[in-house]
This record gives sequence, structure tokens and C-alpha cells, in this order.
Amino acid sequence: MLNRITLPVTPFAQNCSLVWCSDTNQAALIDPGGETERLLAAIAEHGLTLESILLTHGHLDHVGATGELVANTGVPIIGPGKDDAFWIEALDQQVQMFGFDPVSGFTPDRWLNQGDTVTVGNEQLDVYHCPGHTPGHVVLVHEAQRLAFVGDVLFNGGVGRSDFPRGDHATLINAILTTLLPLGDDITFVPGHGPESTFGHERQHNPYLR
Repeated sequence: MLNRITLPVTPFAQNCSLVWCSDTNQAALIDPGGETERLLAAIAEHGLTLESILLTHGHLDHVGATGELVANTGVPIIGPGKDDAFWIEALDQQVQMFGFDPVSGFTPDRWLNQGDTVTVGNEQLDVYHCPGHTPGHVVLVHEAQRLAFVGDVLFNGGVGRSDFPRGDHATLINAILTTLLPLGDDITFVPGHGPESTFGHERQHNPYLR
């Protein structure tokens, strides 16, 4: 089983997910945007071994603690898609843009593509490329538990911004309609910000998808 807790971090209340395999207690942090000490404390509190950092996209509020975490743990960085490299290379500019404290730079050990899989202990997450918010944005889906980690693609009642460099609203909506929603109404998703929802609820009620 894939266990999980949500840890909102940064002034943007970004939903970092700590996920772990119940068989092995091996864990991953999905989108560790900041507050390194708090994230490490949560890992220790649950008796887990961090084995990777998983990134959905390259925006600072989703990746800001990555470099410091790697310095502390030495784990590999997996994701996002390579088209987001320009965001990661521009972390210093993002710090200035968003008014954050300086962060450590990093380079992912593995870029992700549509159809890839990643593992957390004995559990598997399927990778879906969902551009529009950023060009290399990926979504991670645990098929067995009907659970998705969607970053800033889709929210409860909203969708991601598309006014950043290389964002595109039509591309974003197309990714949601043709890649995510067909996976099934019963999938619960953890968005990058705000409360969880299901694909079915958003398909019926999200004003951006009508």
C-alpha cells in the first residue's frame, strides 16, 4: 500500500506529499517546495527511509527544498519533464520573482516522459505528461489506489495558471480533458495547492472544463 501525508509548505501553501511503501517504509517526497527541516522531521517521525525526490514541474514553490534535501540525504531527483529544465536553471531569478529566500540549485538525475514509471519501495507510479502550466509538467498516478498527484495542472474548482513563460491555456485544458479525465471519475487527486478532489467532481463542476 502507498501511504501518504500532505505537508503544505512555503507562503504559497504548496501541497508537498510524503508518500511511502507500507511493506518497506521506503519513501519519496513529491514537490518539496520548502521547509527542509520540517520535511526531514516528518520522515523521521514516521520511521521512513527517503529514497527519492519526485518533481511534477520546475516552479520554485514546488522544488525549493530539493537542493538542500539532496545535500542532507544524497537521494536522486526524479522529474519533471526535460522541457522544464529552463525553470530549474533559473531558480535564482524565480527567488527574486516570488520574493523567496535563496535556495540551492540542483540538476535532476532523471527526466520523466509520458509512459514512464517510478517506484516508491514496492509501489509504482505511472507518469503522464500534462503540459500547459509548464511545458515539462508531469502527473504521477498510483493506479491501484486510484490516486493522482497533479501538481499545478488541476485544482478543486480551478486549473493551473498559463501566463508564465511557455505556458498555454489551450494546451493545459487539452491535457486535462484528454490525458487526466479519461483515467476515471473515481481518481482522487492531490493538487499543488488547496483541497483534494476527484476527477469526476471536476469533470462535472469545474467551470474551466465546461
